[in-house]
Amino acid sequence: MLNLAVLLENTAREAPDRDAVVLGDTRLTYAQIDAEASRVAAALAARRIGPGDRVALSCPNLPYFPVVYYGILKAGATVVPLNVLLTEREIAYHLQDSGATAYFCFEGTDQLPMAEVGLRAFESTPGCEHFVLLTGAPSDVTGPENTRTTTLAEFIDGMPAAFDTVQTRETDTAVILYTSGTTGSPKGAELTHSNMVHNALLASRLFALVPDEVQLLALPLFHSFGQTAQLNAGFATGTTIVLMPRFEAQAALELMVREHVTFFAGVPTMYWSLLNHEGVDGPALAAIAANLRLGVSGGSALPVEVLKGFEERFCVPILEGYGLSETSPIATFNRIDRPRKPGSVGLPAWGVEVRVVRRDGTEAEVGEPGEIRIRGHNVMKGYLNRPQATAEAIDPHGWFSTGDIGRRDADGYVYVVDRTKDLIIRGGFNVYPRELEEVIHTHPDVSLAAVVGVPHVSHGEEVKAFVIRRPGAALTEADLVAWCRQNMAGHKYPRIIEFREELPMTATGKILKRELADRLLDA
Repeated sequence: MLNLAVLLENTAREAPDRDAVVLGDTRLTYAQIDAEASRVAAALAARRIGPGDRVALSCPNLPYFPVVYYGILKAGATVVPLNVLLTEREIAYHLQDSGATAYFCFEGTDQLPMAEVGLRAFESTPGCEHFVLLTGAPSDVTGPENTRTTTLAEFIDGMPAAFDTVQTRETDTAVILYTSGTTGSPKGAELTHSNMVHNALLASRLFALVPDEVQLLALPLFHSFGQTAQLNAGFATGTTIVLMPRFEAQAALELMVREHVTFFAGVPTMYWSLLNHEGVDGPALAAIAANLRLGVSGGSALPVEVLKGFEERFCVPILEGYGLSETSPIATFNRIDRPRKPGSVGLPAWGVEVRVVRRDGTEAEVGEPGEIRIRGHNVMKGYLNRPQATAEAIDPHGWFSTGDIGRRDADGYVYVVDRTKDLIIRGGFNVYPRELEEVIHTHPDVSLAAVVGVPHVSHGEEVKAFVIRRPGAALTEADLVAWCRQNMAGHKYPRIIEFREELPMTATGKILKRELADRLLDA
């Protein structure tokens, strides 16, 4: 028997008075988080919500998230975390597709009225019976005028601070994470208690986390990276987690100084923002460097120039890894005890196997690009209610097909060449955008770049680069095209350059290449 909530409960028992989460002046201990989670679990159980039920959660990085997350798990139910930026239609789809019985939703702000949007979606989903409002003030009992809704304060009123956690099986689904839906409708990846516990302990081991660690958690908790590599790994170890509801470089740097942050995990655009932010003076940088022990990057490829620049400025090593929602997420990582290879996502994690295969399924040679496939304790149970999609993704031997293109070197290090969906075919030749972006980032006047394919009459696709210039740079399109021509093969270099002040990004900080390409098609 195994329940993911054990990560919280064990630390609450061994170090009850240690700070678990920090947000501004709010500091909650492990004992406090565990007690509030138990009240949530008791309230769910009182409403006969437990094993086999799914409960949705829309919440930014606030103390509410771990309280409700672990409360759902304690009750034996399955957590369905939702992206806080989803529209009414999208929320309704997720509630319906997951078969959610209850929905916890944060109040939101004037700019992001989450509860208004979430309540309308809830009201259009008959099978979802309970709407629990997470108010701006935790003790606020004023909720929406709806017979099926209540505030969290009302929901847990009178419930005990202790709860006998439901003993779930290792193979029961703990969390359902919805994929981004780059093709077709989003699919719910069913991650078991075993998947999630193993990956959390794996992350703690990979990053050498210790109980007096202070983590800055700016990654969205609804995403697998922040949820597993920081929240669950941190709670398993007993670290203190400083929450950032919304990433902003100046605020992040100030928190690093004030809270003596020792560990930071982020996506590449976060590192790029921190590296290029000039609003922190020398003493502050020295204080950050004195405390910060390790940086971790994932979610998408970290440009080598950004990695080198950040390490030089902040005097801290960055470990880069690779994974997907379907792999809980960690599959490979550079390791503290092994040589790091910039540009590589490291070696297969403990208990995880990685293959690189050709189209016919045979093993690719060293250095030869092929599809990355993964097998191990981290691979999901399957896609919720989609047996055909599950069979297409996981073969009878347990190998999960990622759809990503990668290669391995002679030492077994894995390199992600590109996402299959981003591949550009120009005149019959394969062009990998990431390779080009790495080169463009070495130009002294380039701050950030994204490469996509655009339709072309004779070549099928042409290569286009969207570029953010460094402040004060006077780089022209002709100059950069000429420079790329000198530094890239003839069939690769971008013939079209468009300069931008910013690039579209997801809530997790990934550059939305699909949106860039869609805008081109609509133009």
